[in-house]
Amino acid sequence: MDAGIPHGSSLAAFFVASLALAVTPGPAVFYIVTRTLSQGRRAGLTSVGAVALGNLGNSIGASVGLAALFSISALAFWVVKYAGAAYLIYLGAQALRHRPEPVREAPLEASRPGRVFRDGFFVALLNPKTTLFFSAFLPQFFDPGSSTLPQGLALGATFVLIAFCTDTAYAFAASVVAPATRRARGGLNIGRYLTASALIGLGVFTAASGARHAK
Repeated sequence: MDAGIPHGSSLAAFFVASLALAVTPGPAVFYIVTRTLSQGRRAGLTSVGAVALGNLGNSIGASVGLAALFSISALAFWVVKYAGAAYLIYLGAQALRHRPEPVREAPLEASRPGRVFRDGFFVALLNPKTTLFFSAFLPQFFDPGSSTLPQGLALGATFVLIAFCTDTAYAFAASVVAPATRRARGGLNIGRYLTASALIGLGVFTAASGARHAK
């Protein structure tokens, strides 16, 4: 790896997994879509930037924490990797169990862009599940022979950038086809299955590949 970015098949796997997870509806997407439906495209795009910055903060925190942990014990890398794989599978199972509610349009109200940005930033930054997700997801693509911190920062920033692009697309789509978005129960169910498949598949694949590499 150079500067923490994987090459070849590892890079392709990271992009595919990141795109699959970013494009499927989740709490951040629901928040952004709701803001867009209730307050317009500007509020939606402001929320996209705020959520991305909050997620970046979580990815940095997770990367620093993982780097500190791995510097203490070499065994910690494999413990975190397998625990992370198990957590991803758990998230996939939870996605199958819980049927998401369709997004409802919030009451129309005027909010200043600064307040919209502040709300979106803290919604993302103060969500402990986001930090846990990064702690589980990023190590699946780490090279144990390279420095952890640069890898975590580079991969985390790349994932946030991918999510920023897909969230922006959701904000534009919600502003253009708001009625269809509000009725998209079937789309939410499809997204639920895609999310579950991506998480469970990634967890199983990385656990199996980790077992082979450990021998």
